[in-house]
Amino acid sequence: MANFWDSRFGGPEYVYGTEPNDLLREQASLLPLPGPILSLAEGEGRNAVFLASRGYRVTAMDSSAVGLGKARLLAAARGVEIETVHADLADFDLGIERWGGVVSIWCHLPSVLRADVHARIRRSMKPGGVFLLEHYHPRQIPYNTGGPKDPDLLVTLDELRAAFPGWVERHGFEGERVVHEGELHEGASFVTQWVAERPAGS
Repeated sequence: MANFWDSRFGGPEYVYGTEPNDLLREQASLLPLPGPILSLAEGEGRNAVFLASRGYRVTAMDSSAVGLGKARLLAAARGVEIETVHADLADFDLGIERWGGVVSIWCHLPSVLRADVHARIRRSMKPGGVFLLEHYHPRQIPYNTGGPKDPDLLVTLDELRAAFPGWVERHGFEGERVVHEGELHEGASFVTQWVAERPAGS
């Protein structure tokens, strides 16, 4: 899979653009400052660089070394610093109560791996930390405006709520919105958005 993403990110252009995801831009203030924040499947760095520009300490994790190289270039161009970690989510150690926030934008995983990653996120989040996610919903498939075609890779609010019992939902949405994030994410789309906080003392 890394070779696929290395190839996709191999050109000079930023495939999904250099501006942050809309949900992240709108809800970033819910992430505790200064973090630390872990951004999963960060790709070419647009979301991590945005957060760094807002004063967050950000770790950008991705399976593509090529994408992370472009992320470092974008950070340098914007005058901010990010940490980059080249790793596979299947065996990446998120730690225990390490993060003030975890960001997952278009990080589509098979359901078995996704359940394992969500369990690791629960353990890795500090009390009061926030998980912010936008993924494509199973109803996205006929839209043909981005995302995988395998429904096993797509996620619903019900699944997320079940995976994080007791967490406080700050924002939850599944429905249609227009996405403008490079040529591969363009047009009316059916998405799942979720922002939830690990309760202090849990």
